[in-house]
Amino acid sequence: MNHRMIYLPFGILAILLLALLLWASVALLFFGALSTAFTRMGFSWSDALLLLAASLLGAGINIPLFTLESKVPVVKEAFVRSFGMVYRVPVVKTVKNETTVAVNVGGALLPVLVSVYLLISYPAAAAVALAGTAIVALVTHAVARPIRGLGIATPLFIPPLTAAASALLLTAVLSPIPEGRFVTAYVGGVLGTLIGADLLNLPRISELGAPVASIGGAGTFDGIFLTGVIAVLIV
Repeated sequence: MNHRMIYLPFGILAILLLALLLWASVALLFFGALSTAFTRMGFSWSDALLLLAASLLGAGINIPLFTLESKVPVVKEAFVRSFGMVYRVPVVKTVKNETTVAVNVGGALLPVLVSVYLLISYPAAAAVALAGTAIVALVTHAVARPIRGLGIATPLFIPPLTAAASALLLTAVLSPIPEGRFVTAYVGGVLGTLIGADLLNLPRISELGAPVASIGGAGTFDGIFLTGVIAVLIV
């Protein structure tokens, strides 16, 4: 008689198929949420999917902008931990002690272009969105921390929560259009994080020993990209 009370109710193949189905379901829900965020700002579902696909493809593309002489030895490790997250750092083999500043296409360039498009498309909400950008930039700059070998990092949820709260408060009084809060949340989250975390900290890059300081370069779902999307979903 078998007295085992702990056993697998399914075969290994069935468990693997269930795990794959669960992973696919979570992925669909995640991308569905991202698409919903873009449709809230006036994009069609096809445009939203196109933007997500472009962001995914652009995640691995870093466009070099300029090079700085590093004041400290450049870190050669490929992975750096920050705020509980592990980031893969692009490593450039070079004999020089320098840091290359680049912009990530999927993580920064595309969100900025979307923000500019929204400001042009909704001029009535532009002033409120720029006010939200200033608030997010101030808060993000206050919590941003230099991480040796990586660059400037921020806690994941503070920028989007700030962007969402700013959008709700500002548009409740100042925005005359329904889409104003979504536009303010996205633009404030994206541009505020870009300015507060990255642009205002550019003078500190040469002191971090990072081989590559890529703006939005921790991948497509980096702080800049996620801040705008999460802020829209919150509001």
